[in-house]
Amino acid sequence: MDTPIADFIRNYAESGARRLHMPGHKGTGPLGCEAWDITEIPGADSLYEASGIIAQSEGNAAALFGSGATFYSTEGSSQCVKAMLHLALRNRPAGTPPAVLAARNVHRSFVHAAALLDFAPVWLWPEESASLCACPVTAEGLERALAALEAPPAAVYVTSPDYLGNLQDIPALAEVCHAHGTLLLADNAHGAYLRFLRPSRHPLDLGADLCCDSAHKTLPVLTGGAYLHVSKNAPACLREGARTALSLFGSTSPSYLILASLDLCNRALAGEYPACLDLCAARLEELRRRLAAMGWAARPSDPLRLTLDAAASGLTGVELAELLRRGGVECEYAGREHTVLMATPENPGEDLERIPAALGENRRPPLERAALPPARGKRALSVRQALFAPRETVPAEESLGRVCGAPTVSCPPAVPIAVSGEVIGPQALALFRHYGVEAVDVVRREVLR
Repeated sequence: MDTPIADFIRNYAESGARRLHMPGHKGTGPLGCEAWDITEIPGADSLYEASGIIAQSEGNAAALFGSGATFYSTEGSSQCVKAMLHLALRNRPAGTPPAVLAARNVHRSFVHAAALLDFAPVWLWPEESASLCACPVTAEGLERALAALEAPPAAVYVTSPDYLGNLQDIPALAEVCHAHGTLLLADNAHGAYLRFLRPSRHPLDLGADLCCDSAHKTLPVLTGGAYLHVSKNAPACLREGARTALSLFGSTSPSYLILASLDLCNRALAGEYPACLDLCAARLEELRRRLAAMGWAARPSDPLRLTLDAAASGLTGVELAELLRRGGVECEYAGREHTVLMATPENPGEDLERIPAALGENRRPPLERAALPPARGKRALSVRQALFAPRETVPAEESLGRVCGAPTVSCPPAVPIAVSGEVIGPQALALFRHYGVEAVDVVRREVLR
């Protein structure tokens, strides 16, 4: 597969042209990559008006992903989340409210989008979940939630896979959405590689209308590289408006280093990378079995993730991560109950072998788990009103009855204990204590008078 962006940059770097244009390093510097860091000179195309080498490369990506159209982001899935929500809201049927029905375990960028676009999130709460990182949604639960609304929302929004590696039943959810005349949006930030498994488990192939992938999380791409995918079956207006939507939330100076890495990734995906993914997934499955035999509890997860149930293994997730760190292994995430490790084909076999060596045999009794229901706070302000209002930080124990200002959700997608505009109640306080939240941003009292 051709690599038009990388070829152009390489040729320019080797041309000896004197760079009397941005950026200021002029192609030299201590990192060693500066020669490839360019701006929109003639021939380099422009990300948000792409008609040349960037459009060619995105076309290659669309063919690989089987999409109706694929667009590059150099600012991660955070940019794509906002863009696809904008597209859904802007193109919703006339007379329908600006509302999005969303599984509650959203990334922070979703809450920020609700403030910027001024839409009302309608939450799908976990039907069964032992972690704030998970929010499983069934087709039956989605059917009930949609039937209870006076009009269809602009979209239904789910995170799949979530931070623990749980996958939503996308085909069943898509069927319900389409029967109700609404779109299904998937935050697939952690699952770009799912398209290249055999068979594909990518949300776009399973029925999602819009989908974002963080290429950098699971593919050989520099941090910040991401995709916004539009399904072949989605309305044409979504494809036509995608570049403008992305430009609303992105810098006018996108990184050509990241664009080049997305471009070169196409060649890898068209080659041997899918076979390498299969091998990596098989190695991780064997590792799960070995760890179980050693007394460690590994949760079911997407194929490139190892999610250890630390509590079932007698430790907190942070303690388990420290045990791994002492053995030379750095994990992706450590919370109260879980420790998450992410692998790709770029991890040689010896990387995975360090994990059982670091952990050793385990005979600890499991820790007791507190049964804490999610906090369903009453809404006092819109997300936009609360996030843009004057705020103050107070100790979590003194926040009872206050209105949440900044959302209490971490960067990984997780169920927020409180979302901007919600009143903090006793259940939220219990969760703050459980998860060690010491301070909360709240709206100043004078705003509410």
